[in-house]
Amino acid sequence: MGLVIGIVIAVIVIALILYVISAYNGLVRARNAFKNAFAQIDVQLQRRFDLIPNLVETARAYMAHERGTLEAVTQARAAAMAGLASAQASPGDPAAMQKLASTQGALTSALGRFNVSVEAYPDLKASQNMMQLSEELTSTENRVAFARQAFNDSVMTYNNRRQAFPGSVIAGAFHFDAAAQWEIAPDKPETREAPKVQF
Repeated sequence: MGLVIGIVIAVIVIALILYVISAYNGLVRARNAFKNAFAQIDVQLQRRFDLIPNLVETARAYMAHERGTLEAVTQARAAAMAGLASAQASPGDPAAMQKLASTQGALTSALGRFNVSVEAYPDLKASQNMMQLSEELTSTENRVAFARQAFNDSVMTYNNRRQAFPGSVIAGAFHFDAAAQWEIAPDKPETREAPKVQF
C-alpha cells in the first residue's frame, strides 16, 4: 500500500513539474512573439524615417517660404526616432510604449501640416519624385498600421496568458511583467489615421 501511495505522489509531482515547465515555456513563447511583432514595427518605422528626409529635400526647392514646416517635420522625425529607440530597448514597457505613441503622433501631425503646405505648390505636387515618395510613404504608413495591429494582438495574447489562472501564478513566480500595447492617445484623434500623402 505504501508503494502505491508513493507512486501516486511521484506521478502527481512529475505532472505538476511538467505543467509548470509547459506554462513557463508558453509564457516565454508569448513574450518572444510580441517582441518579434515589435521588431516588425521597427522595420516599418525605420523605412518611414528613411523616406522623410527625401520627402523634405524634394519639397525644399519648391517650398522656400515654408522653412518652419520643413524644420518641424525634421524635428518630429528626430523625436520619433528617439521614441522608437526607447521602445526598442524594452518593447512592451508601458513608459516606452507611451513615449513611442506620443512621438509618432507628433510626427504624424507634422506630416499632416506638411501635406497641407504642399497643396499650395502645384509644381511640387506634379513632381514625379514627389509622387513616388508620397506613394512609398502611404504604403509604409499602411504597413506600420498593420504591424501595430499585429503587435497589439501579440501583447494581448501574452497578457491573457500571464493573467489567466494558473498561468498568473507561474508569471508572478518568474517575474513575467505585463506588456503595454501601442495605443493612440484619445486626445490625438488625428493620429488614429495614417497621414494622407496624396499629391
